[in-house]
Amino acid sequence: MLQVENVSKSFAGPAGEVRALQAVSLSVAAGEFVAVRGASGSGKSTLLLACGGLLQGDAGRVVVDGQDVYAMSANRRASFRAGRIGFVFQRFHLVPYLSVRDNVLVASLGVDGTGSRQRAERLLERLGMTDRAEHFPAQLSTGERQRVALARAMLNGPKLLLADEPTGNLDPENGRIVLRCLAEFAEDGGAVLLVTHDAAAAELADRTVLLEKGRLVTDTRPEATTANG
Repeated sequence: MLQVENVSKSFAGPAGEVRALQAVSLSVAAGEFVAVRGASGSGKSTLLLACGGLLQGDAGRVVVDGQDVYAMSANRRASFRAGRIGFVFQRFHLVPYLSVRDNVLVASLGVDGTGSRQRAERLLERLGMTDRAEHFPAQLSTGERQRVALARAMLNGPKLLLADEPTGNLDPENGRIVLRCLAEFAEDGGAVLLVTHDAAAAELADRTVLLEKGRLVTDTRPEATTANG
């Protein structure tokens, strides 16, 4: 579902060039939940933005659902992103003057919105937010805001979910709710790429990738279980 091929990205900094990503290659299959860990400044968020079609690398390719993301025009890429990729950010990015329901429905703008309201209601019910549908973000707890953001990310039935520290501002209970939904999305056949500092969050993943100074240094898969006797 996601194929990152030798992606590099550098930025100009006050002390010279900063190499955020250095020939990173990574794949995430349909039905797979992959966590990316690393210290601050290791390139995790840059990688996530590149995977989502929001930041083109200086070299390499990003392929999502068989499509070369950066070979598209900007307009085509925006449309593709809206229909195939869902984003969950640490700071939620909710619209303060829209209700919970309308914040979820924002994701349907620019795509075929047929059935969006029904899908929004089902997602809010699944995330325990039905009774808050008419509330505004300022009336919600931090955990509730993240659940709204997750519902918005899932509204269009994306093939890939990209989550940047989605539990970073949450209490343990709400963190578990969000992580469980990400895991269920993968179990249903979607692909999940999670950036996190949280070891407990990474433990739920099928595979953990470690970045150091823009390089992928480990790619850990679960050990195969063997029967004795």
